[in-house]
Amino acid sequence: MLISEQMVPEFTRETAVTRKLLARVPDDKVDWSPGIGLRSIGWNASHLAEIAGWIPFVLQQPKLDIAPFGGEAVPQPDKKDVTELLKHFDQNVATSLAALKGVTDTVMAETWTMKAGGHVLFSMTKGDCLRKWVLSHTAHHRGILSAYLRMGGVPHDSIDESDWTE
Repeated sequence: MLISEQMVPEFTRETAVTRKLLARVPDDKVDWSPGIGLRSIGWNASHLAEIAGWIPFVLQQPKLDIAPFGGEAVPQPDKKDVTELLKHFDQNVATSLAALKGVTDTVMAETWTMKAGGHVLFSMTKGDCLRKWVLSHTAHHRGILSAYLRMGGVPHDSIDESDWTE
């Protein structure tokens, strides 16, 4: 079985749980933050929507410079309208799933590099990058968003094992 075939159901489960949480974000709380220097609910929700779309880029490109010399830095997430954010998330999920299906293990073994200003931040295989910077990173920011929503007074269901069944 291809690595990509193993990742498709995992990505599908992760994004289903993430979408359920994103749908709980109220428009009037997108600017809420637990304190100075911490990102807002809206930033974390937008970041989750962006992460869902990273798979095609990782698979189709050898590198990304997030702040290239003489170029524009990767834009920060900025969706404020939750309906638009969910549409963006859904589009990114669909695009990522289409890009992931059938990818060979040879492609997954290729090196992918992230840079900032020309300096290498890390290099790893594309498969490892998807696991760490898409799947695990999604879980990380979903946890932050969940905590921020609770701290901001927005009730939501706990994520439990029933969320992971197909």
